Amino acid sequence: MPLTDVQLRGIKANGKKQKLFDGGGLFLLVTETGSKLWRLKYRVSGKERLDALGKYPQIGLKEARAMREEIKLMLDRDLDPSAERQKEKIQAIVDSLTFEELAREWHTKKLSKVTELTAQRTLRRLEMNAFPHIGKRPIKAITVPELLEVFQRMEKRGIAETSRRVLQSCCDIWKYGVLTGRVQQNIAVNLQGVLTVVPVTHRASITEPVKVGALLLGIDDYQGHFPTLCALRLAPLVFVRPGELRHAEWAEIDFDGAEWIIPAAKMKMKSKHIVPLARQSLQILHDLHPVTGHGQYVFPHISKKDRPMSPNTILSALRSMGYAKEEMSGHGFRSTASTLLNEQGYNGTG
Repeated sequence: MPLTDVQLRGIKANGKKQKLFDGGGLFLLVTETGSKLWRLKYRVSGKERLDALGKYPQIGLKEARAMREEIKLMLDRDLDPSAERQKEKIQAIVDSLTFEELAREWHTKKLSKVTELTAQRTLRRLEMNAFPHIGKRPIKAITVPELLEVFQRMEKRGIAETSRRVLQSCCDIWKYGVLTGRVQQNIAVNLQGVLTVVPVTHRASITEPVKVGALLLGIDDYQGHFPTLCALRLAPLVFVRPGELRHAEWAEIDFDGAEWIIPAAKMKMKSKHIVPLARQSLQILHDLHPVTGHGQYVFPHISKKDRPMSPNTILSALRSMGYAKEEMSGHGFRSTASTLLNEQGYNGTG
């Protein structure tokens, strides 16, 4: 006979296991100590299964019967109830995944592709501008207007460039979520083109051939610190970033192979960069080696030899040569090379 609530409330422990059957495989197991546990027996592909449905009275008789009927419906559709419940648990975890949790997971993956400094800056921007507003929100529940508000706050604070960078990170985070099956669509891409456009400020550079020639002659006439002169002479020959030039180490210079091998740890994308050295570049380095070759850095700090050259050294040298900040900068040597080489038909992406 089917069970009743009165019967269930009255059952007492007797030192032995007791089974009270309700029908359809559902029964209440009463343990030796008096615990009352719902169990359901059924078959899947001819194999007997016994599922634990919960404890009585936390799970009442009516609820236990509803669970039994739900499982029977799954069996009628040739579904495995245990597998379906596992899917539900996984889905519940996915549904509760917050933006911050996914963002930090994505950030850990990103660490393997960029320098530690770049990764730290990316995470810091998210911690300062995104996590306080949407970090604890389930990422599947975040709407486009809600996400837009995050960037509008940044723009009101006058940090439009930071807003643009955070949006790019959000696009990558949502894309990662889509690829890993936790998010259905990348809503962040809907905001591309919507945010305030930040005016592009190009690094000051000289790109007219005649003026470039005058710059090179001016460098040759530079009367300052010899390592600074060598850095000025080498910059237009190797086209590297000022930071990469300043941090060059003698151990990275292969005189025999005519190469400067910049380690992956120093590069933005954590991939080593090989800079070919023309005979003019090699001559500059050969001339400099007796002066700084006993130390770590090719271009050491003028007073602290265990540190690289100051970021302002090249700029100060250019100013002393008469070039204003809007005319030429340390980064300008890369722009000069890029412009002139492109004009001569060299493809920068080749």
